[in-house]
Amino acid sequence: MGIFVHILSSRCFYMKKILSFLMAVTALVPFLNKTESQAFNFPLTSQIESESALVINLDSDLIIHEKNADAQQTPGAFVNIMTAIIVLENCNNINEEITIEEDVYSDLYSSEYYMDLCYGDIYDGDVLTVDDLLSAMMLTSSFEASQTLAYHFGNGSVSGFVDMMNQKALEIGCTATNFTNPNGLYDEAQCTTARDMAIITEYALKVPHFEKIATRQEHTPSHSNSERHVIYEGEDPWKWTNSNLMTDPESEYYYSGVKGIKTANISAEGRNLITIGSRNGNNYLVVLMKSPFTDSYGERQFYHLDDAEIIFDWIFNHFSYQVLLSDSIEIDEIEVELGENVDYVLVKPEKEFTYLWYDGIDLALVKPETHCPDSIKAPVSKGQNLGTVDLKYSGETLGTVNLVAVSDVKRSSSKYNLYAASAFIKSPWFKNAIIVSSVLSGIYILICIYAFVCYKNRQKPVKPIYTVPKAPESDNSKKTKK
Repeated sequence: MGIFVHILSSRCFYMKKILSFLMAVTALVPFLNKTESQAFNFPLTSQIESESALVINLDSDLIIHEKNADAQQTPGAFVNIMTAIIVLENCNNINEEITIEEDVYSDLYSSEYYMDLCYGDIYDGDVLTVDDLLSAMMLTSSFEASQTLAYHFGNGSVSGFVDMMNQKALEIGCTATNFTNPNGLYDEAQCTTARDMAIITEYALKVPHFEKIATRQEHTPSHSNSERHVIYEGEDPWKWTNSNLMTDPESEYYYSGVKGIKTANISAEGRNLITIGSRNGNNYLVVLMKSPFTDSYGERQFYHLDDAEIIFDWIFNHFSYQVLLSDSIEIDEIEVELGENVDYVLVKPEKEFTYLWYDGIDLALVKPETHCPDSIKAPVSKGQNLGTVDLKYSGETLGTVNLVAVSDVKRSSSKYNLYAASAFIKSPWFKNAIIVSSVLSGIYILICIYAFVCYKNRQKPVKPIYTVPKAPESDNSKKTKK
């Protein structure tokens, strides 16, 4: 009996594994055909220190610069972005109150990398809302907040919550990311890339509440928890401030138009930054990973902020939307058959094509490549779609625009009648008609011959061999005659 139970348990275990795998594959299917961001690696005007970088125009989803974007790096507190995604997608009430239990995160105090822990001054017994905890986590990388949220929304299991993080990363198309904790504490098995972090962040920006929380400059908890957080006269109130100094007007690193989203410092690796810069209606996402803590002299540096400034200066000073193809240019001509007094038609772009372009590259290097038929038959209507034009730069297609007729072309009746007659004679229908007619004519002739033969046969006289022979006379008859 014990053996039977053991076998049954083993089968159940493997069945669960198989079902889990099938569920993961099913969840992945909608993202297998995910359209990747278009990429043109325009050259920066200055060198940056970050080992990996990715710059995306969020309005067009165009990657305009990348550096080692697929190299695996340690995410640090970047994992908080995925932590926030899972919480927000599983939270019915962002104002839900949670009582802090220090036991949920106290084991992290003894971690080998405890020096990287970021505190939000959250104490055992504090009552905070989900919104408060998300703010503490995103603005300060509070490990108390991230662990508490993971425990709460993982139904009492932080490891279960991490499984949800990895499942979501797989679903949205991250191919080089693995999470091992929700707080960002260093783990050699926890890894990602600048490209995957861009995918995760772009996804997060579409999740309700995320952008508002991640781009706050500061946040004051909705409950003061005054018995634990005594504010003496002259002291600042209990609040959390965004760790991205580029968003602080009083900082030397302040940069107008920059907001959020996450900083992540890992002593074993370096400084990381994900932030958004906006100007003149254009929005850019910058991902920087593994910038050094110090310069060659051992002096502390904030290269991730310097790099971000270099990139934003480059973007805002050198990029603008340019007309790469005007809708008034007659770009090609197509031969027209059967036209009335016209044997060709001009084509032009259906619409103007504009593109975010770097002023360091001559627009003349963008080449149009038309795709039109050699000839068409009249009639042709003005605005009729007759082909396409691809705009090419350095072997890559920037975009495709339909080509339309500039004018009408009427059909010539005489030309069309001659064409129709000629086409009918050459058509397989005509050939088939001739064959069928010939066969039917042959059958008719054979039937006529057969009918004639039958008629002639009915008119012939009956041969003597078919007449009735006379009966021989008897002896009595002969005697009578005598």
